[in-house]
Amino acid sequence: MSATPSNPADPDPVPSAVQETVRELVELSPVLTELGQRFAAAGHQAHLVGGSVRDALLAAGAGSAGHEPTHPPGDLDVTTDARPDQVLELLRGWARSTWNTGIAFGTVGADVRGIRVEITTFRADRYDRESRNPEVAWGNSLVDDLARRDFTVNAMAVSLGSDRTVTDPFGGLGDLLARRLRTPGAAVDSFADDPLRMLRAVRFVAQLGLTPDEAVVTAMASLAGELARITPERVNTELSKTLLQGSPRAALELFVATGLGDVVLPELSALRMEIDEHHQHKDVYTHSLTVLDQAIALERADPEHESPDLVLRLAALLHDIGKPATRRHEPRGRVSFHHHEVVGAKLVRKRLTALRYPKDVVEAVARLTFLHLRFHGYGEGHWTDSAVRRYVTDAGSLLPRLHKLVRSDSTTRNKRRAAALSATYDSLEQRIAELAEQEDLARVRPDLDGNVIMELLGLPPGPEVGAAWRFLKDLRLERGPLDRDEAETALREWWAGRTG
Repeated sequence: MSATPSNPADPDPVPSAVQETVRELVELSPVLTELGQRFAAAGHQAHLVGGSVRDALLAAGAGSAGHEPTHPPGDLDVTTDARPDQVLELLRGWARSTWNTGIAFGTVGADVRGIRVEITTFRADRYDRESRNPEVAWGNSLVDDLARRDFTVNAMAVSLGSDRTVTDPFGGLGDLLARRLRTPGAAVDSFADDPLRMLRAVRFVAQLGLTPDEAVVTAMASLAGELARITPERVNTELSKTLLQGSPRAALELFVATGLGDVVLPELSALRMEIDEHHQHKDVYTHSLTVLDQAIALERADPEHESPDLVLRLAALLHDIGKPATRRHEPRGRVSFHHHEVVGAKLVRKRLTALRYPKDVVEAVARLTFLHLRFHGYGEGHWTDSAVRRYVTDAGSLLPRLHKLVRSDSTTRNKRRAAALSATYDSLEQRIAELAEQEDLARVRPDLDGNVIMELLGLPPGPEVGAAWRFLKDLRLERGPLDRDEAETALREWWAGRTG
């Protein structure tokens, strides 16, 4: 069971400005006001808790003078001393709908005028530390309930009763002001109870700009192996949330430095290869984080495509994970990574599949990893139109992402080289645009369809028709659009050579 701080009832007093900020927040939400009134009339407490309180204080400058909450929170988390069956009764006839999928853990969900509310009975759980599932026990104290939460910034509550009292027994407001991440109790106990909290710590570094204190970092490093108890789906969710934040780099550095990366994404940690004494290759780990930074900047600057983009960010982070396995020491102290894009694509598929990412995400990230070096064969613009068509066709719908990934992959400090690479890619994009004006590059298909192929060659449906279709597609990529007579002549000549 998690330890409780020795003196939880004696935190710094909550400033009056903060009290006023939170009162105004509650007043902005009629649902909260009415919920508080219903519970108070029945003799029960009800408190807004967790991220709603934290985010309201952040949005209002943590209670700074001159700041006011501009909107009520969306989804609401409430804690109460009422038991689940009592909560359901209090919601009857008021909520549009209720659900009890979490009732075994004391949580009742409700939809009130389109707002989702989750109401959870005070808890005083114990953990078996073999899974992350608690032995659920109802509690009678708000402070005890807050003590079992993950971090102090999430262990603040505001009463929905008439007094709107802010309860902050573990100094969450001070931590929020100091941008500090601490646990209400001993960090080692908190993370042993629920190892997923370590990944949440990583996410809050990115999401909230918080810095974990020494006890949190030490506990993460010592308990990283406990993440093996967490299902891949939950790990996937936290990792993705971290990557989708505005600036995830510091969070990922914490993720790797504490050893969490060794458990969740060992291929990323493996990029911290020893740099040879002659510095013939760059620090691949630092390079990958910089590529991610640059890809995010390009993504956010592009109004025509989605942002945040999980596929692009995963590809930017993982595009070089094939390098450790392909590193070779060459003559004169040089280092090579031949075919690391091929190995990397295989590693991406294996790791992201193990983390239960959807198949379309896995394949997209693997494809981008496989293609990210193709551009370097372009040289100074010496590709034929056929090569340009194949580049576009192989990328398919991923082409806008591939553009961003390739541009982001330039992290050289040599300004002349960086400018040359950028200009060369500008040239390739211009070639693509020019060809796209002349032909439909997005849908390169043979000039004859399967029915015409069968008619001309006298073939029934089968693999030979497929072979003929692929021949015509390759011809289309090589020579561009053909008229009907040219396509038929080429097909007959190919068929005669195949059967002759």
